[in-house]
Amino acid sequence: MTEHDKTQVAVKDYYGAAIGGVRDLATKACCCRDAIPLRHQAILAEIDREILDRFYGCGSPIPPCLEGCTVLDLGCGAGRDAYLVSRLVGPRGRVIGVDMTAEQLAVARRHQAAQGERLGFARSNVDFREGRFEDLAALGVADASIDVVISNCAINLSPDKARVFAEIFRVLKPGGELCFSDVFADRRPPPDLADDPVLLGECLAGAMYVEDFRRLLRSVGCLDCRVVSRSAIAIDNPAAEARVGAIGFQSLTIRAFKLSSLEDVCEDYGQVAVYLGGDPEQPNGFVLDDRHLFETGKPMLVCGNTAAMVSETRFARLFHLIGDRSRHFGRFDCGAAAPATSTAATGSCC
Repeated sequence: MTEHDKTQVAVKDYYGAAIGGVRDLATKACCCRDAIPLRHQAILAEIDREILDRFYGCGSPIPPCLEGCTVLDLGCGAGRDAYLVSRLVGPRGRVIGVDMTAEQLAVARRHQAAQGERLGFARSNVDFREGRFEDLAALGVADASIDVVISNCAINLSPDKARVFAEIFRVLKPGGELCFSDVFADRRPPPDLADDPVLLGECLAGAMYVEDFRRLLRSVGCLDCRVVSRSAIAIDNPAAEARVGAIGFQSLTIRAFKLSSLEDVCEDYGQVAVYLGGDPEQPNGFVLDDRHLFETGKPMLVCGNTAAMVSETRFARLFHLIGDRSRHFGRFDCGAAAPATSTAATGSCC
């Protein structure tokens, strides 16, 4: 058995047998820290308690404007986020939930018919599949077939993250989005931490070093990703804290897009984006990331990458973009507000 196989067996054992719900977690790493929108809270109130009790996410990676989309949930577990998203995509959309733990999927499937009815569907729009993130082709997920990939504190559990991200960008449609929450580390965790089933199962041993993550995305052609939210992780377990030593962990929610027009640094083309206010969940302003809040109706100077993210994706109908890339003005100032132009636009880029 390879080291990769051993890791996957350990993860399956942990989530299939060692823990039966959030009450059994030994640390606070797998705890959601993001604020949950009111609309999402209302949907969660319709989800069965057994499903909610088996939710081990560390964030809320549910992006806006999902109506009619095909969404792939990697590490769907007992189905909490998959069922939440099933309401958001509506009857014209569908959700594919992937997990390698049979016991978790058994819970999700047991409630499938009842959840579909409770969420307003004559027939469930969720399809649960057992398998590995590293080989989505084996699960029948075709090239360029997915609008949005989500994942909640699960990619860290993979022993081959490079393959996971390669598969994600293979299955995304052009302009599609990856939005995921996960545990990240400020340095590379020592490999021997994976020998501890608690540290591995609770997302610490496999946490991604932030710079390695950046390099992984570059290797699959994604030159710019954005942090939506971040929060420090307090492990709150003396034994686990002693094992990890000085490593700092944080939960990040990140979005990245499959766009061929992205550059590896933010460049200035004099472009201006105006949010038109078309998303009912964000009537007063659109949050792209932790550096970009587009106030409704207010022109904002943006770099070429940000312009692409709001004009070459499903968000295009929500924005009016002024300008193109026919003239270059140098590197976009990422550290401060961009200088005003005749459009009286302001903004910044990360």
